Amino acid sequence: MARRIAPPAKLAIYKAYWGVGRYSSDVLAAMDQAIVDGVDVISISMGIDGVPLYEDPIAIASFAAMERGIFVSCSAGNVGLSLGSLHNGVPWVLTTSAGMIDRWFTGNLTLGNGRTFIWWTMFPGDVDQLENFKLVYDKNIYARDSLITLNESHSSVVICEYCTGAFCAQMNIVLRSNTTGIFVFDYPLSHVEAPGVVISSRDALEVINYATSNDKPVASIKFKQTILDSKPAPIVSLTSSRGPSPDRRTRCDTNTTCGVLKPDVMAPGSHVLSAWIPSLKVDTTGPTNVFYNDFNLLSGTFAACAHASGVAALLRGVAALLRSAHSEWSPAAIRSAMITTANPMDNTFKPIRDYGDDLQFASPLAMGAGQIDPNVHGLIYDATPQDYVNLLCSTNFTDKQILSIVDTNRYDCLGASNDLNYPSFIALYHVDHHGEWTEQKYIYMNFDQYVLVFMKKYEKKSNNLTIKFKGNMERRVSFGSLVWVEENGKHTLRSPIVVSPSVLSTI
Repeated sequence: MARRIAPPAKLAIYKAYWGVGRYSSDVLAAMDQAIVDGVDVISISMGIDGVPLYEDPIAIASFAAMERGIFVSCSAGNVGLSLGSLHNGVPWVLTTSAGMIDRWFTGNLTLGNGRTFIWWTMFPGDVDQLENFKLVYDKNIYARDSLITLNESHSSVVICEYCTGAFCAQMNIVLRSNTTGIFVFDYPLSHVEAPGVVISSRDALEVINYATSNDKPVASIKFKQTILDSKPAPIVSLTSSRGPSPDRRTRCDTNTTCGVLKPDVMAPGSHVLSAWIPSLKVDTTGPTNVFYNDFNLLSGTFAACAHASGVAALLRGVAALLRSAHSEWSPAAIRSAMITTANPMDNTFKPIRDYGDDLQFASPLAMGAGQIDPNVHGLIYDATPQDYVNLLCSTNFTDKQILSIVDTNRYDCLGASNDLNYPSFIALYHVDHHGEWTEQKYIYMNFDQYVLVFMKKYEKKSNNLTIKFKGNMERRVSFGSLVWVEENGKHTLRSPIVVSPSVLSTI
């Protein structure tokens, strides 16, 4: 079932990316026009990498939007596994990573011995089923003579072992040779132009053993099947960019972007059913077969960003659902509500796993606080524009650089502080590349107050978290959470805590 997040919301589309390239002036112009038009939420799925805040048009324009009560939602990026690879680590925006959902597009691979494997395929062609094709295993599939051999036997299924990244180069060989592929890769490939299925390296051992131990091995493949409610889900996508926030031009211990935990949350971002331009091809299967449609299955943090924007639209009152109760909420309050109510558990009631880390439990540097949940409530960590200015003033940015972002005629640096009231926590440490790393056995955490008593609505309380290390740190990430539990109530509010090597220690 396809569901909309904010059905009554009205959309205004601003084009900032053209065929000739992307320019900061276009990004600024588009966001400025959205501010003038009085939008409630800006959803922007692009990022400018390798520049500090004072040169980042998204950071500059989003500060102006935040001042006017406009919520800005951004994508984490699709660079993948390296620490510090994400973009849009701006403290005053929401940064969303991408997760795989509980819908699986499958094909049945059945060997001649009756053994069946259910694995991934999104082949959109006219073929529904291939029956008893010759199964071929060739370690030298890249070699030219292998391609010639394949061309001479069309009705075959070829096992392709060496897929890398999110792409399988052998797919082109299979496509040109008019055969079918079994692509060995432990992650679902986004687009499969050649007919075939993607199987895991574990299952591939059995398939290869069958192919090499039988005189006449055969295989059948059935396409175009969908499995719903698959488990476990969600899972952090392989290509979703990881925190902490990078800035190559300043030290992380004095830079605002590094001291704020990013990404903030995770949202569905893998093969999301999306509206599509009817005149633009959806997929191809060879040089002549081109497919068009009004919808397409798209993957990336841009899709996750859109989901998060929809939740923010609900909270802003675009749907009039929560407007009377929360019309006074600031962008920081909305972001806080989304972070503290995000779900870190999957549909098997275990911690969300990370495809990019061999399906180990996901770090907040991969998923933020967890999967967004529109049913938000309760305690929030608020922040004003002056709070962000105080943060900027505490860095090693010059006055001129700060002026690129804010109007200091409206704010001052008298309260400069790097203690931003944020609903998640990160502590960074530096690693000596020439020294020895020993296992970190002790991380001490202390709170000023373990009980907060609120006597009236909108009352504010203060608390401090202190994190101390004892001994030397490994170059690794440790994480946990702070959970507030409502007394005699059903609500819990959670903030992730991360101890991580700084970006400068990992590049």
